[in-house]
Amino acid sequence: MKKTIKLVVIIQSLVLLTNIISFEFFINLQIAFLSSFFIIAGSAYAYKKMIKEQVELENRDEKRDILDEIEDPYELYEDIEIDNRPIDELDIKAIVKEEKKKIKILNIKDIKKGSRAGVSLFRVVPYLFLVLGFIALKNNELLDISIYLPSLLVGIVAGYFFAKEL
Repeated sequence: MKKTIKLVVIIQSLVLLTNIISFEFFINLQIAFLSSFFIIAGSAYAYKKMIKEQVELENRDEKRDILDEIEDPYELYEDIEIDNRPIDELDIKAIVKEEKKKIKILNIKDIKKGSRAGVSLFRVVPYLFLVLGFIALKNNELLDISIYLPSLLVGIVAGYFFAKEL
């Protein structure tokens, strides 16, 4: 964490020095840097928090390997015993009921669980800052895309190092 704080302080010092070049350069760099840094840092923190909560609840589902899911998304090649009795002897209604139980229906509980990190304040506020900062620069005729876009990269890199430290 100390490395990240040092990195952010060094970057902010350099950003403050750009005020010597021009205020327009400084303000574009500052808003772009802070926007992208807060987005990456907030996203990483929100996901880390969500994962910690899930681990504490021991809500670990046994999932198949990612490669296995890609190669066989519908589990067609799974080793499931097949009932080889003649069709006359099979209880079709029971089989249909059993297969219906396997189908997962999207419910509100699953939606809440999946959207918890996506709608976290740690993610929403930085995006709001990004949009409002961009609009403020544009309305005050200070926006310079040739400075703003590369400056986003500086925040992304700093945010990456912050997320790595988490």
